[in-house]
Amino acid sequence: MELLQLQYFLAVARLEHVTEAARNLHVTQSSLSKTIQRLEEDLGVPLFDRVGRNLRLNEFGRRFLRRAERALFELEQGKQELSDLSHPEHNTLELAVTTASTLPNILREFRKKRPDIQFHVQMLTTKEMVTLLDRGEVDFCLSSPPIEGDDIECQIVFIDPILVAVPKGHRLADRSSVSLTELRDEWFVGVKSGYGTRDLIDSVCQSVGFTPKYVYEGDEPARLITLVEAEIGLAFIPSTARNSREDIKYLQIENHELVREIALIWHKSRYISRAALEFREVVVEYFGSLSSQFGVEL
Repeated sequence: MELLQLQYFLAVARLEHVTEAARNLHVTQSSLSKTIQRLEEDLGVPLFDRVGRNLRLNEFGRRFLRRAERALFELEQGKQELSDLSHPEHNTLELAVTTASTLPNILREFRKKRPDIQFHVQMLTTKEMVTLLDRGEVDFCLSSPPIEGDDIECQIVFIDPILVAVPKGHRLADRSSVSLTELRDEWFVGVKSGYGTRDLIDSVCQSVGFTPKYVYEGDEPARLITLVEAEIGLAFIPSTARNSREDIKYLQIENHELVREIALIWHKSRYISRAALEFREVVVEYFGSLSSQFGVEL
């Protein structure tokens, strides 16, 4: 069994399409098919069911995929470790976030300590994060909600209060707080269902007897404040994402603990470089200072 066979197998298994896998690997389709066929011959079992031009992992393939991913994961970690030992100044931090509002400040603080380290940041769903964590392709994730898993370390770094943003001319604009039941007949702008904060808000509102009515649902949280300012609707905004503007007022929510948990997440078996360890320290210190500022206890 050759390493190249495993790499080709993973590409086909993840896409379940030989043509696309060959394109991603920059090899010919016939070469890729022959390599997969040799691997199946070496193993003595078929790994895929052929369905027209597509392939589907069968039971043999699904079981072997888990082993192959683990083997290549360990090899990649060895490569990362040697690179860190031999060229620590050339590291690139691989980061993923579901919540980007605090990231610029965190990266600014880290760059003060390690100006030589580069970043690569991806905005992902929690499902996509789990995939990259399992593959060992990211150093750390900042996620809300937290992600649990047997191979995942999850450290809650901040309890983030959720506020209600209202435009200056709104009937509630002269208030400092509001109860959820008072918002029953309001229109809202928000992100789409499936985002952690949106699902949390809907669940808490339903627990007091109503479902928020959304006049706008999108996938760009930063746009919500502009829509509130334009008086399109109210918005539930985490405290770390609020944008101070004269025409926006932020109200606290009474009688209900509406908060989101922000977690720093990494794979238990991934090699953590010295730069990554320093990044983790910066994240913990940054959110520690925010907790003191807001009087929030973890």
